[in-house]
Amino acid sequence: MDSVRVNRDEFIKVVQRNRDAHRDVFERALEGYRERWIQELETRLADIRRGGQVDQYFRLPEPEDHTDDYDRILTMAAMSVDEELRFSEEEFAQYVMDQWSWKREFARTTAQYVPERRVARRG
Repeated sequence: MDSVRVNRDEFIKVVQRNRDAHRDVFERALEGYRERWIQELETRLADIRRGGQVDQYFRLPEPEDHTDDYDRILTMAAMSVDEELRFSEEEFAQYVMDQWSWKREFARTTAQYVPERRVARRG
């Protein structure tokens, strides 16, 4: 099957649910990211105060927010005059199945900061 027609209202519900789940994971990951930065800085500050060796370099991958990707397609669907929308297999995988090209990297990064590891790894 190369493409599929879907009901616009059902499509919007599914994509909105995917968007909300993404945003929730991102916000929790961002909170964890900030906490890790504070821990790292406090450790280095303690090292400086003790006069010990200080690791001046560290890198923590920053969680990326892809909410705009969801918002774009939601706005397009909401503004469509069609009751049915047609999507290619690839578009359906992204929008409905939540299998975006960035999804694996997003899951890998956010899993470092979200303790429940409830990050979807589809895609």
